[in-house]
Amino acid sequence: MKTGNRLTSMFGRSPFKPLQDHMGIVNECAAEVPALFEALIGGDRAELERIKTTIFEKEQRADDVKNQMRMNLPQSLFMPVARRDLLEILHVQDSIADTAQDIAGLLVERDMVVPENMTEDLRALVQRCVDSCTKANEIIGGLDELVATGFRGRDAELVEQMINDLNLIEDETDQLGMALTRALFAQEDSLSPISVMMWYQIIQWIGDLADYSEKVGNLLRLLIAR
Repeated sequence: MKTGNRLTSMFGRSPFKPLQDHMGIVNECAAEVPALFEALIGGDRAELERIKTTIFEKEQRADDVKNQMRMNLPQSLFMPVARRDLLEILHVQDSIADTAQDIAGLLVERDMVVPENMTEDLRALVQRCVDSCTKANEIIGGLDELVATGFRGRDAELVEQMINDLNLIEDETDQLGMALTRALFAQEDSLSPISVMMWYQIIQWIGDLADYSEKVGNLLRLLIAR
């Protein structure tokens, strides 16, 4: 296949299509995480395994898109976005899927039990972190309109507002994460040291879903500013 045909096949009319496709799959990975924890809370091992397999499959799909994009992205593009900037956004997006995979893997490999006083705080943190991924996906989906208007005008203002909303969601996840950590430490005497350590790691990873999502938005903010 000629290079031009290969690029046309992958990018279509938009130079951002593979980036948007990748973020869409990444968001699908993150969207499975609440059900993962519901299976854990309910003690449904079979469902936990099923969702873990789904997350791993989606993460592999995201990796496939990522690798294809890296191989086919030209060194220079006739658009107001540097190749380096696109690859940096791609890398951060991929970290979201990797984190969802890490969470799923740990919950399956280690027999975890959710302490009673952590259940509701855990649900709240997980859902809000997934909300941040959904918002990041929405923001990346608007890249075409931004380019069409030269990163200026009403579309840029709308994206800027969505990024601000994403920042607020991430701030909220920080508060929820601290509340959950306090709940964990409040009963560390009744848990084994390794359980405390594992839950602390899981809480950090859940928060990372929001942190990476916020970083996606902030990287796009830099593109608009340029």
